[in-house]
Amino acid sequence: MQIVFKATQRVEQGTGASRRLRRAGQIPGIIYGTDADAQAITVDHNELYHLLKKEAFHASVLAIDVEGAKQTVVLRDVQWHPYKQQVLHLDFQRVDASHKLHLKVPLHFVNGDTNPAVKLGGCMISHTITELDVECLPANLPEFIEVDLQTLEAGQSIHVSQIKLPEGVEVVHHGEGDPVVATALTVKGGAAEAAEGEAAA
Repeated sequence: MQIVFKATQRVEQGTGASRRLRRAGQIPGIIYGTDADAQAITVDHNELYHLLKKEAFHASVLAIDVEGAKQTVVLRDVQWHPYKQQVLHLDFQRVDASHKLHLKVPLHFVNGDTNPAVKLGGCMISHTITELDVECLPANLPEFIEVDLQTLEAGQSIHVSQIKLPEGVEVVHHGEGDPVVATALTVKGGAAEAAEGEAAA
């Protein structure tokens, strides 16, 4: 189900105008991309604050209703106040159904509690990567990618190349090698040694 929220066009620009909007419970933002001009908008702070708590909001194709005209977008940037729970600005990029997106997608780790190395072998599983850079068409964008830990053995690791990706989704590689996603670490002498093992990994 697509997440839909409302916005209004923003006429006033500048720092002073943005401060007035924030005092009124609004967040200034911008929609850009495709062949259309950038569009300044405002959105309700409380509505967006709660939406930002949802994992899917950060890795889904969203729909913004700007005064009755819907636009499909993805969230590109969020600026937060240095110490208040206040959103200062939002950037959204328009989505073209025929062009691939490059976005970070969260990893969901499953079967870690039932893994034999954890239940019987006294291991703990260290999650080295919690999200993955992917490229795909908007229609193929997953809200998350599942990593099955069931068969991970003591001392072994799961690498990016071993993750089963949804159809139409490709990993965007940064640099060389095959990054480690999760490792089963042997815990021998309690939490202290476990921490040392994680650091060494």
